[in-house]
Parts: sequence; C-alpha cells; structure tokens
Amino acid sequence: MKYMLLIYNDPTREPAYGTEEFKQMMGGFFELNTRMNADGVLVAGEGLKGIETATSLRRKAGKVETMDGPFADTKEHLGGYYIVDVPDLDAALRYAADIPSANFGTIEVRPLMDYNPAG
Repeated sequence: MKYMLLIYNDPTREPAYGTEEFKQMMGGFFELNTRMNADGVLVAGEGLKGIETATSLRRKAGKVETMDGPFADTKEHLGGYYIVDVPDLDAALRYAADIPSANFGTIEVRPLMDYNPAG
C-alpha cells in the first residue's frame, strides 16, 4: 500500500541553515533516504520551496481565482513529502518516525487512493 508522508515544519523551530544542528538534520534525511531506497520502499520524495513561492487556486462561481502563498494560515508549513510503498500503516509510521522534522514539526501519514486496483 502506498502512503504519503507529509512533512510539516514550524520555521521558527527548525535548525538554522548552516548550523551544526542543520547539518545533523540533513544527515538524518540522507540516512533515511538511503535506508528507504535499500529497503525498496521509497517511491518518491522531495522538499518544497518556501511558502512565499506558492500560488493557491480555487474556483468560485465558475471563475478561477489565484492567490499568492498558501491558503491556510498556520504556524507549520508543508515542507516536503515522501511516498512509500509498504505493507501497512504500521510500517509507514515507522519510517515517518525517522523523518528528522518530526523533532520540531508534524508528519502526517495518509494512504494514497488507488483508482485502478486492477492495474
């Protein structure tokens, strides 16, 4: 089953770029990537650029509206994601727990929809 591990960070709590803590965090991501690749569960994953680069879209009364930035105003921002293909939720949670951002943010684990179960 495929799960998306959504990485939400509070920018005020994450290690500052260039510090030893930042280097350790990035090393943790590298180790996790290596392990998930070796385990054969990593489907995809990437960090996202800052929320100041986001454009949100919605349709109202048949017209498309776009807005700069994210729509939700929260302390935590979606900073990246992994997609893993694992046997069950427990396995997905084990990988999610090893995402370094779990130390200062939130990791949301959600199953992906399978619209074509026949393949």
